[in-house]
Amino acid sequence: MDLSLDRPDGFLFVRRVTPTTVTVVDRPLSRSFVLAPDRVVESWPVTSALELDESHVAGMLELKPELVLLGTGERQQFPQASFLAGFLRRGVGIEVMDNAAAARTYGLLAAEGRRVIAAFILPGK
Repeated sequence: MDLSLDRPDGFLFVRRVTPTTVTVVDRPLSRSFVLAPDRVVESWPVTSALELDESHVAGMLELKPELVLLGTGERQQFPQASFLAGFLRRGVGIEVMDNAAAARTYGLLAAEGRRVIAAFILPGK
């Protein structure tokens, strides 16, 4: 599914989402990654939402988000409560959704200039 035909100014955007890849601008990524409006953190070592716990929170908070979108693959899958609580205790919102929904939501919020990051879980190889 194509999510954007035009290149928005000022932020990295998701162009396409498939079950095994997410294309950022014109680069398909097939391993889990974290996307901020100004950078991509590649090779995020996560292949399932169930792997996430509070130890994963600090690295994501280094990007200074006001909101975290967690794309959990083709289907929504909730991580451990300790992972979610790690953001909420620090006043950072977090939403869990499938990758396509995370990409759409990220695009809207980044276009508004919000400090949002999206973490995409992909099956990898």
